[in-house]
Amino acid sequence: METRLASAARELMISSDKQTTLIGERINPTGKKKLAEALQKGEYDEIVRREAREQVDAGADVLDVNVGAGGVDEIAVLPEVVKIVMDEVDVPLCIDSGNPHAIEAALKVYKGKPLINSVKGEEQSLQTVLPLVKEYGAAVIALPLDQNGIPNNADDRIKLVDRIVERCVKTGIPIEDIVIDCLALSVGVDYHAGLVTLETIKRVKENYGVNMTLGASNISFSLPGREAVNDAFLSIAMAAGVTCPVVNVAKARKCVLSTDLILGRDKYALRYIKYYRQNKEQF
Repeated sequence: METRLASAARELMISSDKQTTLIGERINPTGKKKLAEALQKGEYDEIVRREAREQVDAGADVLDVNVGAGGVDEIAVLPEVVKIVMDEVDVPLCIDSGNPHAIEAALKVYKGKPLINSVKGEEQSLQTVLPLVKEYGAAVIALPLDQNGIPNNADDRIKLVDRIVERCVKTGIPIEDIVIDCLALSVGVDYHAGLVTLETIKRVKENYGVNMTLGASNISFSLPGREAVNDAFLSIAMAAGVTCPVVNVAKARKCVLSTDLILGRDKYALRYIKYYRQNKEQF
């Protein structure tokens, strides 16, 4: 199943039989003090352009754009940041906000077909986000959580996935435009967390065959040596069915290219060898 995204100048097809799509996570003030301060002061043009360019140069296929920080008017700032990123790079964007009014403001200025991050299984989210997805012809990331939080087992997560997919279809959103995030939680807090996520990925693939994303680095919160844990989990998740993870591209691309090679998505290892020649210092 293919999910089509587009910028004004570039079309992107996400699919399990194509190379893994990398969604760059760096335009997000969570845990990034300088970006948060720049957004709060309204002095974000330079840092946003730099982050966008560096991620695309590192190999990002899509950029996630989030401006959610204390004191930031997302309705005003998100569309302005989206315009800056569109001016700087030509990859499709993932419009990321928990505020549906901010999402709509960004959709009004976006040129192409974006990915919206995200819709939840709770009624308010379904009622406010899905009409925007339909109206603007976007694709959407679905999160199996609701007003009770994130279920700690695959059965309950799948029930929420079923609910969201059913509502999307009733709203007139094609199933190929639904991207599921099976939600990674820290194995440092609950050592079963990775297994629950992987089981959910397996069932989503079996039941729907849709594309899946994942905030892969969430798996290692509170742990030392996080990159080793992230890479191990990302490889397993890709093999299970994740096709478009949200990652720090500069750090994750070596793992992703290596895994794509093993999964038969790199004919004659051409992409891997090219990357190796350009980045020998990482090996």
